[in-house]
Amino acid sequence: MPNSSPIKQYQALVSSNKISFDPAQQQAVELLQQLYVTLQSENVSESSQSRTAVKGLYLWGKVGRGKTFLMDLFVSSLANTLPNKEPNKESNKELDKVCKRQHFHHFMQDVHRQLKELSGKPEPLKHIAEKFSQQYRVLCFDEFFVSDIGDAMLLGNLLKFMFELNIVVVSTSNCAPNELYRNGLQRDLFLPAIAAIEQHTQVLHLNGEQDHRHRALTYAQNYFELPHSAQQQIELHQNLLSRFNLNVLEETQPELAQHRSINILGRQINYMAKNTQTDKPVICFDFSQLCQGARSHFDYIELAKQFSTLLLFNVPPMSGQTYERIKARGTEDNGSNINVSAGTTGEREIMLAPMDDAARRFIALIDECYDCNLNVFITAYVPQEQLYNSGSLMFEFERTKSRLREMASVEYRDNTLL
Repeated sequence: MPNSSPIKQYQALVSSNKISFDPAQQQAVELLQQLYVTLQSENVSESSQSRTAVKGLYLWGKVGRGKTFLMDLFVSSLANTLPNKEPNKESNKELDKVCKRQHFHHFMQDVHRQLKELSGKPEPLKHIAEKFSQQYRVLCFDEFFVSDIGDAMLLGNLLKFMFELNIVVVSTSNCAPNELYRNGLQRDLFLPAIAAIEQHTQVLHLNGEQDHRHRALTYAQNYFELPHSAQQQIELHQNLLSRFNLNVLEETQPELAQHRSINILGRQINYMAKNTQTDKPVICFDFSQLCQGARSHFDYIELAKQFSTLLLFNVPPMSGQTYERIKARGTEDNGSNINVSAGTTGEREIMLAPMDDAARRFIALIDECYDCNLNVFITAYVPQEQLYNSGSLMFEFERTKSRLREMASVEYRDNTLL
């Protein structure tokens, strides 16, 4: 919808019955409109030092409330109506952009990459913030969520430098700023990041009761409960593999699968089958290979770049009774978080269920597949609603359940979701 402001785009979609009007979204649309108008009035060729401070927006609320949809309206408006900087000899297409929209995991991956490149230089986070300010006036982060202590420790200073350079930040999240990294290891190191968000963005709770992912969609099955019979399980898997022109699975000879591996970020991950002889590459994994063991969301980012369809077989139930566990000093971050002079040891009691680590990876996998519009097909030992219904990740898994429902639709597969 070119040359249209956020509010005009929203009204047009309502008028054409492509979306239903939601009064809870109205305030968010109005705040995005105000920000859009403010940015339009600026001289975008100004340096970051001469820019005026403009408050961004932090949208948070339950899954399915339209946070990402609204932010994307804003991004679309900026992309279509804000003039780019005048080109010069040093500029390139990346430097000429006014706004960058990223999933938050991708943003942090970029930050870690730049930190590695700046190793040994003083104040590397300040250099990274300065580079962002030269490239972009606005940074938009989808799914702002912090669970890693390394990210938590970086963000306080990075956000401080970014806001000092008057970068406008627009974020979506499932939780309020003061709930970010809740119960995280050494959370006090993350508090400056929370303070910076609350000071430099307008925080809006999108608290509507309507879950827009429950709207009428055309169902297309992508989740298959495994039958009890081992032979029937093999037949189900073989049918799914044949559907994507994949080699027939040798489930009766699992040792053959050990010779099939793909290199992701320097590590080998065993897969069951793949087909790259097509414009829409397909790969199939067993759940244990992709969600159990040394895997991170960075692995899933790389997989999503290489494939259009992912089959995930033999997903087990991930619920479980939580239990207390003492975290040994420094096991999460090689001891780099220990402040000896302050007597901070990094030891704490945490609550985990036996499958929570795998569940956390499954959540990250589905998030990445959804963000990149991958088609995902799952076989599992329990019905979908029973995948995870008890444990310490109930809050996070709500988003996964909502996204799996939406991914099981013709509209999602045809990439026609709003």
